[in-house]
Amino acid sequence: MGETLHGTGFSMGPGGKGSNQAVAAARQNAKVELITRVAQDTFGEMARRVYEDEGIGAGHVSNDPDAPSGTATIIVDDARGENAIVIVPGACGNLNRSDVDAASNTIASSTLFVSQLELSTDACLYGIELAYRHGVPVVLNPAPAVELPREVFSQIDYLTPNMSEASLLVGREVRTREQVASAAATLREWGVRHVLITLGEEGVYVSSENQERVIPAVNAGHVLDTTGAGDAFNGGLVAALAEGLPLMDAAHFGCAVAGLSVTKRGTAPSMPSREEVESLLERAG
Repeated sequence: MGETLHGTGFSMGPGGKGSNQAVAAARQNAKVELITRVAQDTFGEMARRVYEDEGIGAGHVSNDPDAPSGTATIIVDDARGENAIVIVPGACGNLNRSDVDAASNTIASSTLFVSQLELSTDACLYGIELAYRHGVPVVLNPAPAVELPREVFSQIDYLTPNMSEASLLVGREVRTREQVASAAATLREWGVRHVLITLGEEGVYVSSENQERVIPAVNAGHVLDTTGAGDAFNGGLVAALAEGLPLMDAAHFGCAVAGLSVTKRGTAPSMPSREEVESLLERAG
């Protein structure tokens, strides 16, 4: 705070956690339908072009005339590839229950319902409730971290926090491997069926019935930018789950997608193709 620093470059491109995850899944050949709002501005037009180019269904992407596009200001440390991010939700923050109701048939006919928390928490929780009522497995990436009502956890099939998000959810520090295991156990006690706590460069800790283990990260080369790595993991994970892969294999697949994403700059543009992922997995054995 109070400092003015020189940067080394600037770039602008499409992003947003839900959008990034949709792109990541679509590039793994998953059929994706997105439920959101976009602004009637240059950035909203950019978003729609991305959805069209990536083959993402946009029948439930509505225009919001009263809000600007959401933005994420991302500062990246070139030396380590790490980042700090400030989010302004914009149009997607106005997504409401009526928007979700309009997509109820799409939700009911889906293999998985996926959400994150860069939108209205009320709309997110309502979408989860609707999917749960229709018997559609729910994947929640609880980011950015917010406190959630205890009753929602029993409606979640796959919960994918990082360590800091897991810490906020359970109300205690989550840093060591023992603390990660304890947090996962608590979340499962609250009703989550499968907990996947991402561990950055160490991979992901998976806790499921009769299965608890760390799936190691997949090294794809020099790390340039970790922005969007969590979204890459989630997109890869859900694409693999939708194909019917067992959970541990799906988590490994998600790690490969994330591993490739950090070797490129940006968020949505850094999401790898299916061919790149399969090539990496073949090399990694």
